Amino acid sequence: MKTTRPDTPESDNRSVMHGKKAAREAPMPSLGFMPFFMITVVVVLLDQATKLLVLAKIPLYHSIPVIEGFFNLTHIRNPGGAFGFMAAGSQGVRNLLFIGVSIVAMGLIVYFYRSTPKTYPYLASALAMIFGGAVGNLIDRLRFGEVVDFLDVYVGAYHWPAFNVADSAITVGITIFIAHLVLGKMPD
Repeated sequence: MKTTRPDTPESDNRSVMHGKKAAREAPMPSLGFMPFFMITVVVVLLDQATKLLVLAKIPLYHSIPVIEGFFNLTHIRNPGGAFGFMAAGSQGVRNLLFIGVSIVAMGLIVYFYRSTPKTYPYLASALAMIFGGAVGNLIDRLRFGEVVDFLDVYVGAYHWPAFNVADSAITVGITIFIAHLVLGKMPD
């Protein structure tokens, strides 16, 4: 047997008040799955395609000058993290650590992305770029136990550590994220 509530001004008022409260407390929806997926796929495809070209066309430790005195394509392998962090450590421990950290970081990125309202498209895009870069480098770690790097920027004898497209996407994404933090433009 179904019971119904009487239509009284009090019951209408409570439902309106509850609706207003719920609307105030409900978070804005995120941009959704598709933009995140598309940005991630573009980053991963560009990263893996450029790495395949380097693997096929440039022997390990060889360089092709692009802008003399400033930029080369140099095929190297980075067994460590950013800037060669832990490169000399035990390969098993290093791979376990970097793969584990990558998976945890990717989970956090998905959480933050889902919590980012659609009114923050640059921040959401930055998170997707970071995620795509993490996936690109994780693929290398799973395939080779190290990351393929090839973008070599330098001035004279001073070289920036070689990097790749995934690293570039991560750097751009983190820069946008930090800009949001510094400028106080983070969502509530």
